[in-house]
Amino acid sequence: MQQKQFSVKPISEKDWPVLKELVDEVWPATFKDILSEDQISYMMEVMYSIPSLKKQTETGSLFYILFDSEEPVGYLAIIPHYSDKRLNAEATLTKVDKIYVLPKTQGTGAGRFLMDFAFAEAKKAEDAGVMLRVNRGNKATSFYEYYGFKNSYSEDFDIGNGYLMEDYIMYYPF
Repeated sequence: MQQKQFSVKPISEKDWPVLKELVDEVWPATFKDILSEDQISYMMEVMYSIPSLKKQTETGSLFYILFDSEEPVGYLAIIPHYSDKRLNAEATLTKVDKIYVLPKTQGTGAGRFLMDFAFAEAKKAEDAGVMLRVNRGNKATSFYEYYGFKNSYSEDFDIGNGYLMEDYIMYYPF
């Protein structure tokens, strides 16, 4: 098997269509067995349209694209200096806001590569740890647990249109 040559690059203006292609392939595939088609469509428009993604950068999200050699295969969004008083009242954390790889790339080390990158960025930011939210039905929960995250609490987030995001909030302190 060929050795994977992963790299991560911050998103630039020309990369938004590439990110959107990744989102359009990864996101519905990830949630097709968890969420209704209507909720997926709603969330794709509200949270994953290019204008929405760009707006997220204005409120602190840093987006990155994962490449395997020259092929885009995943993406990551982190929010440094994030505050969650239930996890750590004394310090800020880096929130892994989005971490997805193409289905064909799962199991190749791509997710671990992205998470290692997020951890390195969190340490550079001098945050006290890393946190994330994951849908309670998402099989990625086991990946995060294997990585060392602990399930800290559950919360339901009203995202409008009668839909909830039903998430575990997971935490990895440094």
